[in-house]
Amino acid sequence: MFAQGLVGPGTAIDPRKEVQEAVAPITGRIVSFHPHAFVVQSADGKGVLVHLGMNTVRLPLIRGFELLADQGDEVTAGQPLIRWNPAEVVASGISPIVPIVALDADGDVISRPVSGEVKRGELLFRWA
Repeated sequence: MFAQGLVGPGTAIDPRKEVQEAVAPITGRIVSFHPHAFVVQSADGKGVLVHLGMNTVRLPLIRGFELLADQGDEVTAGQPLIRWNPAEVVASGISPIVPIVALDADGDVISRPVSGEVKRGELLFRWA
């Protein structure tokens, strides 16, 4: 689904295998919020999906994920939303890769994603 761009174009991050915080990718409102994934929608209606690991919906909800916000909250880019441990995801036999997707966007409306190590708050891609 992600690799084929069925929900939109984006990028993916291979996270460090240590406890960390997944942050809001944009300023907006949390319109969907689960321990393993969330969508933040901007005031102009653009939504960005962050999915913490592949197939992590199968993991028990209390194992390795701590919610730091609530669905419906207004958030700012970079605000911590979920604390999680990619090492626990790996220990469960699941990939910790984190897709970040510009929902319902055409592939040519976002700039090419960055490559290499990504630091917290760094721009991943630009939605034109």
